[in-house]
Amino acid sequence: MNTPFKTHRSPPARGPHRYRLRVDGDDFFPAMVEAIESARERVLLEMYLCSSGALTTRFIDALCLAATHGVEVCVLLDDFGSLALSGSDRGRLLAHGVQLGMYNPLGLKRLHLSLFRDHRKLLAVDGKVAFVGGAGLTDDFDPRFAGDQAWHEVMLEIRGPCVTDWEHLFARTWSRWHAHPLTVPATPTGDHGPVDGRMVGNSLLGGRPVMRSVIAAVKKSRRRVWITTAYFVPTLRLRRVLARAARQGVDVRLLVPGPKTDQPAVRHAGRRFYGRLLRAGVRIFEYQPRCLHAKYVICDDWSSVGSSNLDHWTLRWNLEANQVVTAPDTVATLAGLFTGDLDQAREWTLGEWQARSRWHRLMERFFGALDEWLVQLSYMRDIRGADKALRRGIHAPTPNPASRAR
Repeated sequence: MNTPFKTHRSPPARGPHRYRLRVDGDDFFPAMVEAIESARERVLLEMYLCSSGALTTRFIDALCLAATHGVEVCVLLDDFGSLALSGSDRGRLLAHGVQLGMYNPLGLKRLHLSLFRDHRKLLAVDGKVAFVGGAGLTDDFDPRFAGDQAWHEVMLEIRGPCVTDWEHLFARTWSRWHAHPLTVPATPTGDHGPVDGRMVGNSLLGGRPVMRSVIAAVKKSRRRVWITTAYFVPTLRLRRVLARAARQGVDVRLLVPGPKTDQPAVRHAGRRFYGRLLRAGVRIFEYQPRCLHAKYVICDDWSSVGSSNLDHWTLRWNLEANQVVTAPDTVATLAGLFTGDLDQAREWTLGEWQARSRWHRLMERFFGALDEWLVQLSYMRDIRGADKALRRGIHAPTPNPASRAR
């Protein structure tokens, strides 16, 4: 296994895999819990959002049961994203032998590192199956608890050689934020069949590998570029390649959140780019029924599913990871999901956009200025110092659950 202090490159494409696209929480959460319950060797869970509630209780039950049966259970949570996880829930995990690590703990002495977060969403079990996508462990994602307003999300179930690549990615991050060493088997080598997937992720600062893979795919596209993203605040480079593709006759469509969103400020900040993209021929759709949180890209017969929103946060501050998929049936399933969601979305024309209200223009300018300030802040920040601090990590003592009681 690679040492945690070497620069990590994404592994090569591998195959074959068995993929299953799982749409919405009533589909993927039961499958994830079932995978935990069937574990025999190890369960690796990495999450950004995790808050106490009915769904998280179900996961904690399964994790604790696995640990008591002798399974190695490692849970890595982002310290900011899990602020709403109660002290009693943390204590129950630790009491049953679950190893709990916190990514980039918040604190006054680490204030300059607060923007750097672990945004990945991963469950890997026994090297056999992995679930990756954009979901968090909160009741908002599960129709059983949130009803018809549950957030719209996808997770990709993966079986095949890339599962071990996901485990190695987890282990590299784990080694910085928990004292207990984690060893996972080497990825099988040799030819096993058609190559149809690749794990693309970063292990240090910024999700550049994911962004680079998407931009490269957009540049090669000749027929379609279809993007679903929960938070659309694209970088200048991404905006340019999308506009160029549209001008060259590629069918470029963006599916982004509508009025029902958990981050209205981000929505307003991203909308300031609509005009230029529409003039270039990019088609923009806003999803209407509920909060859209899914994150995937389709470029001709290439696709990418995972945690990345392809925004400034992904590029500069977040740990991200996506699974690249070229299996024709899975790409077709994704495309069917995309076109079905477009039927529930509002498409903006350039004329309608130019006639929007003054209030919307004011919100775009205000939150756009805030976004620009954050981007400039990232340039001014001592990235080298942050890099050194995050490489060092914190091998802290076992977290005190009482310190996070809520």
